[in-house]
Amino acid sequence: MSRRIDSYPSTTSGRDGWILEHRSPRATVDPWKPIFVGIESEPSANGGIERVLIMLLAGSECPWRCVMCDLWKNTITEPMPQGAVPAQINAGLAMAHGGLGANDIGAVKLYNSGSFFDRRSVPPADYHAIAQSISGFRRVIVECHPNLVDTGVLEFRDLLPGKLEVAMGLETANLDVLAKLNKRLTRTQFVRSSEFLVNNAIDVRVFVLIQPPFTSPGTAVDDAIDSMQFAFDCGASIVALIPTRAGNGAMEALAATGDFVRPRLTTVERTLEAAIKSRRGPVIADLWSLDQFADCPACFDARRLRLEKMNLTQSIQPPVTCAACGAR
Repeated sequence: MSRRIDSYPSTTSGRDGWILEHRSPRATVDPWKPIFVGIESEPSANGGIERVLIMLLAGSECPWRCVMCDLWKNTITEPMPQGAVPAQINAGLAMAHGGLGANDIGAVKLYNSGSFFDRRSVPPADYHAIAQSISGFRRVIVECHPNLVDTGVLEFRDLLPGKLEVAMGLETANLDVLAKLNKRLTRTQFVRSSEFLVNNAIDVRVFVLIQPPFTSPGTAVDDAIDSMQFAFDCGASIVALIPTRAGNGAMEALAATGDFVRPRLTTVERTLEAAIKSRRGPVIADLWSLDQFADCPACFDARRLRLEKMNLTQSIQPPVTCAACGAR
């Protein structure tokens, strides 16, 4: 049995080892098949509602070891074979057009559980085939670690007839917390990557965590709003607020030492409300696995629907009342 380390190390190399030791099992992934294909809606740039095709693609594991990350579960440890990513996309498109009614969708998200511009995860030799497959979309969204934003982004952009948007994880603008997340990212690096994208006519989507590890529940909302403000200052076109999940082994270990407290649904609600009231720009709350943040099953569905409406309308909706838990 592997040795378990209780306290979170203070060095990057020590943290890498600690995170790996606390990992739960990796899923079995076929690099030639998409992990998930679905349709979601979000606010559009013109104030309307846009349907988006989302593909969660298999990819090679990211070189970073962020303590909160669980995306590695759906990755392989070897470089992706050339041709595998285009094959996944074509399979996803067939699924979307065959059973999801995706014929009228103008935007597509290609999220690969890592970084799109990591050459191990998406070989540049596949860019042309990928661009051909998604040439019918007006907007293409990919995700990437800020430190991998370079001229490869421009190479891919130039192959697309539509608009490119790059999603990057800021996670938090709190300097101390950001360092402890082991993302190996500074605010200066994030600013530099954002400026590169904006100056090259590429939209920027920013991921901000709600109550990440090493954050007090009492300051979680303010910290998330400060991070959102920083993201918009950097030129973000939209910010996605992501409640911090457990489930990767390391987060459970941090919870056991009090370094991570699962955000409550009320915290998610208050954060989105404050973000919308700020009027800085489009802000959405990530509703994936939202049930794990709920304390009351009686009002969960209504509260989730309220958040969904707030995402789409960018306006505060009437609060949910619940006789079971006293929610107002």
